[in-house]
Amino acid sequence: MKKTTLSILLAFLFAPLFCQAQLVPFPYTFQKEVVSDTGMVVTAHPLATKVGLEILKKGGNAIDAAVAIQFALAVVFPEAGNIGGGGFMIFRDAKGKKVLALDYREKAPAAAKEKMYLDSMGNVMPNKSRYGTLSCGVPGTVDGMWQAQFYNGRLTWAQVINPAIELADKGFQITEQEAQNLNAEKLTFARNCSLSPAFVKYDNWKAGDWLIQKDLAETLRRIAGDGREGFYSGPTAALIIKEMERKGGLITLEDLKAYKSEWRTPLEFDWKDLHITTMPPPSSGGIILRQLLGMVDDYPLKSYGFHSTAAVHLMVEAERRAYADRATHMGDPDFWKVPVKTLTDSVYIKARMVDFKPDTASNSSKVFAGGIKESEETTHFSVVDRDGNAVSVTTTLNDSYGSRTVVAGAGFILNNEMDDFSAKPGVANMYGAVGGKANAIAPNKRPLSSMTPTIVSKAGKNWLILGTPGGTTIPTSVFQVIVNVSEFGQTLPEAVQAKRFHHQWKPNQISAEEGCFSEEVAAKLERMGHTIHYRESIGRMEAIMRLPNGKWQGVADGRGDDSAGGY
Repeated sequence: MKKTTLSILLAFLFAPLFCQAQLVPFPYTFQKEVVSDTGMVVTAHPLATKVGLEILKKGGNAIDAAVAIQFALAVVFPEAGNIGGGGFMIFRDAKGKKVLALDYREKAPAAAKEKMYLDSMGNVMPNKSRYGTLSCGVPGTVDGMWQAQFYNGRLTWAQVINPAIELADKGFQITEQEAQNLNAEKLTFARNCSLSPAFVKYDNWKAGDWLIQKDLAETLRRIAGDGREGFYSGPTAALIIKEMERKGGLITLEDLKAYKSEWRTPLEFDWKDLHITTMPPPSSGGIILRQLLGMVDDYPLKSYGFHSTAAVHLMVEAERRAYADRATHMGDPDFWKVPVKTLTDSVYIKARMVDFKPDTASNSSKVFAGGIKESEETTHFSVVDRDGNAVSVTTTLNDSYGSRTVVAGAGFILNNEMDDFSAKPGVANMYGAVGGKANAIAPNKRPLSSMTPTIVSKAGKNWLILGTPGGTTIPTSVFQVIVNVSEFGQTLPEAVQAKRFHHQWKPNQISAEEGCFSEEVAAKLERMGHTIHYRESIGRMEAIMRLPNGKWQGVADGRGDDSAGGY
């Protein structure tokens, strides 16, 4: 198609209807480091941070703020904030008497089949699990937020959703980064949407342009008025099913009505003087974090020094072994018996390092999961309220902007979470993660995740609340920040902004941010047999820490538009 013809087609299909008159902008600034006495919020967008703070100031608790932030991010951070996706929440009250793990991960539709993404020759068709309605799992976010706020919130349901409705209805001015992201996705939205979505316009987006989402505002009003039923039945559900029928998706009305989030038993363990609370399966993140910390426990990591050759080598070798276990043993616990007790047992963990050599890199082809007989665009936010209660939430559409399918008339993006399943044993997904039978596609099954929302307590009090997006790099990023603070003595801002590295068994390489290692360290690692692959930024960490004086410090990652706020 000629360029001029394509331009005319795009102009006809995607010319947006914007009304900017008489709109009052939502002024915001990016705050990367904040110290406060009472409450703290750190999110991927300053407007979502502002919403969370306002809820806390109105007397809402950490759960109320988290729910409000989740809905606000669905408006102001469409690449990962969502009501068409899912996530995990960890809650720990100020004294550890009430600890919760909420799983609102998406599910495979009832019509899903194990080999649904294989062609007639048995080869994986990757785009089928990444784009369009066939890649969508049944969304869990709205049910998860309903469960969290109904049982644990202080404010009314309408109070926590109204800020998001206002942002969608009146609009807000987008950042430079969001403008670039939307421009990059113009054609993928065009290919996968039935009607013109608010995210596409004929001219390129620019920083300061208004994004107005009237359809999304109406969807949020239905949710505010009817609770979870405002999404899983009625007009919104009908619009989702119409989209499925138009584009060949599998989600049915029965799938929507049957969806339920699950309260899981949090994964808790001690490491040195810290008590760590994190997410159990179907997240692999909590188990991997437990294994990584356990595998380095017997080594003098502190004396090695930050980003030294010895420290990086040790941490990478631990990561290599943990991800080998992930590929074989981890999946949805409702469908696969995940040997959590064994995988997190200190004896088993130490045995995984028995073949570790301090001067030689292992070969991943010769590293296997332990013998047991028994997504990259995500977003994270952390909250602490006036009582010291903490919430850590990681939520996702899986890939950036998920399936790129916007539900016509409803205004929200559907996930492409089906790609997190193992489409075929031994074949990597979009994040390079290799899986097997434990994470095979099955009806109503939740795909394995790497999301690792975590709360670290010290002397019984909440001390560090953290998490990040980043697909398979999430557990290693959380691991590194904890180690940076507790072992290498960094301040929280130093630990969050430090360059990161990652190893996931396969491919057999260290992925590292540019400038992560000195030339000397990189050369030594390569002589030991490591291959280093430099890449763009890894994750966007949102963290809160209790300072020695009792105040809270919030740190937002400098890799994005993330912002902290406190009072």
